[in-house]
Amino acid sequence: MAAFTSIPTLEGDARFDVYVARPQGTPKAAIVVIQEIFGVNEGIRRKCDGWAAAGYLALSPDLFWREKPHVELDADIAEDFQAAIGHMQKFNQDQGIRDIEATIKAAREELGQGGKVGLVGYCLGGRLVFMSACRTDGDAFVAYYGVGIDGLLKEQHAIGKPVLLHVPTADGFVPPEVQQKMHDGLKDNRHVTLHDYEGLDHGFAAEMGARRNEAAAQLADGRTADFFAAHL
Repeated sequence: MAAFTSIPTLEGDARFDVYVARPQGTPKAAIVVIQEIFGVNEGIRRKCDGWAAAGYLALSPDLFWREKPHVELDADIAEDFQAAIGHMQKFNQDQGIRDIEATIKAAREELGQGGKVGLVGYCLGGRLVFMSACRTDGDAFVAYYGVGIDGLLKEQHAIGKPVLLHVPTADGFVPPEVQQKMHDGLKDNRHVTLHDYEGLDHGFAAEMGARRNEAAAQLADGRTADFFAAHL
């Protein structure tokens, strides 16, 4: 069972839509899936549906809602890609974290007392997951090809829960020197694990489309599943 539903902001002054996929039976935990710059599109909804099939309550907040609700773009279409860049540039990331926090709160309310919530994000969502690890009360965090994490390292002292980063070494948006800063800056943080994917580019684990590398996506997704099984 999956559909969009609305939840309140933390401030309670508005409501925004979240795609929610529910498992059969009682959820083992919840997973918040954080979108790329292309919105809560079919690929992101499929990610949620997959987690629901695995027994989790899965939620994906529509983070661009303040500018334009229900953005849904295709990374393989040039015009869509440029439109996505425009949405990203207008997006307030700090406010986005508050909307993610509201989604975590909604997940916990549905799970009931003691329910755990993991976060997984891609591209922009990967960056937001790292920010969430520093700023929210989520229980486990996974970032795929997060952009600009080197600029967030000063916040890492606030990380108190497990974090997993998937890093493709040929990422056109995260050059080698940035990847090195991530490795060097996080190597002494006992909460953070990084996995490199040699020769792979940004978007290799997209659920659909030309960017996907099947073998690497399955490897990374298997690691993510094991990570959540261990920590949620």
